[in-house]
Amino acid sequence: MRIPGIFLIFMVFIVGCKNEVGPNSSAKIHSTEQQQLVLPSIPKLIEFCGESIYLEDEDIRERLDREVLTNAYYHSSTIQAIKRSARYFPMIEKILNEKNLPEDLKYVAVIESNLQQAVSPAGAVGFWQFMPVTAKQFGLMINQEIDERMNIEKSTYAACQYLIEAYDTLKSWPLAIASYNRGIGGVRSDMRWQETDNYYDTHMNSETGRYVYRAIAMKLIMENPGAYGFFIPEQDLYKPIQTRIVKVTEDIHDLAKWSKSVGYNLKIIKKLNPWILGNKLTVQNEILELEIPIKSFNLKPYREYEK
Repeated sequence: MRIPGIFLIFMVFIVGCKNEVGPNSSAKIHSTEQQQLVLPSIPKLIEFCGESIYLEDEDIRERLDREVLTNAYYHSSTIQAIKRSARYFPMIEKILNEKNLPEDLKYVAVIESNLQQAVSPAGAVGFWQFMPVTAKQFGLMINQEIDERMNIEKSTYAACQYLIEAYDTLKSWPLAIASYNRGIGGVRSDMRWQETDNYYDTHMNSETGRYVYRAIAMKLIMENPGAYGFFIPEQDLYKPIQTRIVKVTEDIHDLAKWSKSVGYNLKIIKKLNPWILGNKLTVQNEILELEIPIKSFNLKPYREYEK
């Protein structure tokens, strides 16, 4: 049915009057209390990867302030990082401790992928954003069926190995972290021609120049989210998924059917084993290990919740 134009104009006028914000309206959009987000002052000294960073230098403070502001106001991304950290940090921290590495290195994964299986336009993949050549160099398998860059445990071990080698060469964690973005050779080249001996005095390209500051900013926010306006109830954090290992000694020709045989479905198996690319697995020189939920964990085919 066609509505007369004059009626539409009248209705728009009425709605506009109802939505008007007056002096006594409850929707005081100019209220200082509703609009204001107060961030804590950046301290004069920060500990990062066991090293003291002095922030009395105006340039260093401004660089860090930029990254803190960027991530504090990037609500959707930062909230997801905080939620995911409850699930993935325990495993990453365990591996870092096993390798006697600073726990703060976990923030490299945060700034690389926001703790998700990201794929960059350049072809970097996974939590730690390995390129194919570097991934194979550090022992990660990539073929038509699997991509271990998306195996969180194995890729974390590979990232640790890279960072150990970078630190042994550069003798500084900020420089080692910067090299994760720039490469060890690139960092050394920048320092050589500028005659510098640390990250904070070295002029680098825009991305690498922000890289370490981004990691420090995420540490500040994620260690004390309430101070930056993030109040996430504990029940809304993503819990670690309790799993058990199933050893696969024979080829799986149909992963969907195999998933059903162990009581789940392909969706759940792929969620826990994102490194599996297709619907089959060929066992070659080593036994494959797949994760499936333990029976007591609340992750099962949807239809089972209706019973």
